[in-house]
Amino acid sequence: MDNKYHFEEILWKEGYRRIMGLDEVGRGCLSGPVVAAGVILKPGSSLPFDVRDSKKIKKEDREEFAEIIKEEAVFWSVQKCTPQEIDSINILNASIKAMLKCADQSTAEPDYLLVDGNRFGTTLIPHRCIIKGDDKSASIAAASILAKVYRDNIMRELHEKFPYFGWKQNVGYPTKSHFKGLDSYGVTKHHRRSFKLRTEKVYTSPVDTK
Repeated sequence: MDNKYHFEEILWKEGYRRIMGLDEVGRGCLSGPVVAAGVILKPGSSLPFDVRDSKKIKKEDREEFAEIIKEEAVFWSVQKCTPQEIDSINILNASIKAMLKCADQSTAEPDYLLVDGNRFGTTLIPHRCIIKGDDKSASIAAASILAKVYRDNIMRELHEKFPYFGWKQNVGYPTKSHFKGLDSYGVTKHHRRSFKLRTEKVYTSPVDTK
């Protein structure tokens, strides 16, 4: 589907005015929070760039696009669930919880939700789940960009304190360097203990990383 505003245009014609696109980033990571974003675009508007799945956009462009989205959107929000919440309620429920936090913000007032994926939580707000929605809906794609930029920045900041896991490059995903760090240094408070981390070792800082 080439028209990334197809779903929004249908809903705008039906009278909806605060359509929120929702997406999350970081479900498959071993560490860090799961981050969700919600974006409401002005009815009839379009973003001044080819909006698409954030993973298909270069880092520099993502960061530039994120600032444009914040300026152009009627409303936007970024929310997260911690590794501890993920371990407590599981990653699917934590992802949904983070998205619901976006929709529940006091000034959001969405009248319809477009949700990336095939599962969502309980809400009185009309909604539609769209598989691979970040490639089919401009609102969802915009949310995916905000969520990824925000989460990547978190992981790069954590890398400065915990430089042994490759978070600056892998942002928490399961890579050889990440597992090597886990094997050598153990599990930190930022790791998801309910995930398969391949070690029982608990992290203790080998040096003062300042």
